[in-house]
Amino acid sequence: MHTTTVGIIGGGPAGLLLARLLHNSGIDCVVLESRDRAYVEQRQRAGILEQATVDVLRSSGAGERLDREGIVHDGIELRFDRRGHRIDFPGLTGGRRVWIYAQTEVCKDLIALQLADGAPLLFEAQVHSVEGADTDRPVIRYTHEGREQTLTCDYVVGADGFHGVARSAIPESLKRTYERVYPYSWLGILADVPPSCDELIYAHSPRGFALHSMRSPTVSRLYLQVPNGTDPADWPDERIWDELDARFAIDGDWKLERGPITSKAVLPMRSFVTEPMRYGRVLLAGDAAHIVPPTGAKGLNLAAADVIVLARAFARLKETGSAELLDAYSDTCLRRVWRAEHFSYFMTTTLHTDPDQSPFDTRLQISQLDRVAASPHAAAELAENYAGLPIG
Repeated sequence: MHTTTVGIIGGGPAGLLLARLLHNSGIDCVVLESRDRAYVEQRQRAGILEQATVDVLRSSGAGERLDREGIVHDGIELRFDRRGHRIDFPGLTGGRRVWIYAQTEVCKDLIALQLADGAPLLFEAQVHSVEGADTDRPVIRYTHEGREQTLTCDYVVGADGFHGVARSAIPESLKRTYERVYPYSWLGILADVPPSCDELIYAHSPRGFALHSMRSPTVSRLYLQVPNGTDPADWPDERIWDELDARFAIDGDWKLERGPITSKAVLPMRSFVTEPMRYGRVLLAGDAAHIVPPTGAKGLNLAAADVIVLARAFARLKETGSAELLDAYSDTCLRRVWRAEHFSYFMTTTLHTDPDQSPFDTRLQISQLDRVAASPHAAAELAENYAGLPIG
């Protein structure tokens, strides 16, 4: 039997960042990750970091490569009605901006730090259950290197994603779940071609939504709205580029550069929140507690905000013996979670074309986008939410 102060289930960005913050505060922890290191470091997910996420990565010692290789963005472009309009983040938010730096790279940086001087990080550690959540010493049961093992903790943090086991430690009678499944998905591609834009383009089109993003100065990341259940094999490369061309079309001098597509995947769109995010000595963070559609770039950043709040709470407990911040953890995070859910819902429903959408609905979308383009107040609301609201 092993013991620790904080047992962390999940070695994705939320679990790894929490472990780093706890280590820097002198708090013992152990991270249990079900996958191997290569999988975690190659798992394609989010690529946009809010100002607050970048700030905490830097302060925790994980910002060196981010500062060297991350791409700073000071805005986004909205395209609609064959027009483009830029949203200036620093000008509308008092200087905040976002960074293009893939989740895979964040994980690589945090894993390297953890293995070099951090608390134990066990890969291929399959967690089966969390027992005694309502006691002073909850126990994580897991298998590692072919042996059944237990980890007894003061607290357990479930950062093991939507399909993880930690959420099941909260009794069904005490759990409230809120969910929305959207009637469309994203076909996402990686292409070995320099981006055709300096900043992200979010395009509303009668043919459906499209997004132009990037992973580096030589790799583009693009998305198309497609029907749920779409098979990527039904979309040959030329068809993808032709459809992207049509959806990004604008009255002006702009060209979509084409190149070899190296990856295709269909991403479903959903919103999901579980309340509360704490039961007894078990606390949920990241996708274990909430999921947002990717349109607002909130998923990774929400997970980071959760663990920033959590690390502060554990540090306060260690320094003063006060559990006040820990007791407030769920309420503190859920206020920010629901704001991010609403923003992601707004971006998704404003920019996508619902299969049952009427011409009236489309005109409302264009009117809303016109409002953002014409009103500094509406633009500031979008910019503040996108660049990231204050944490805690």
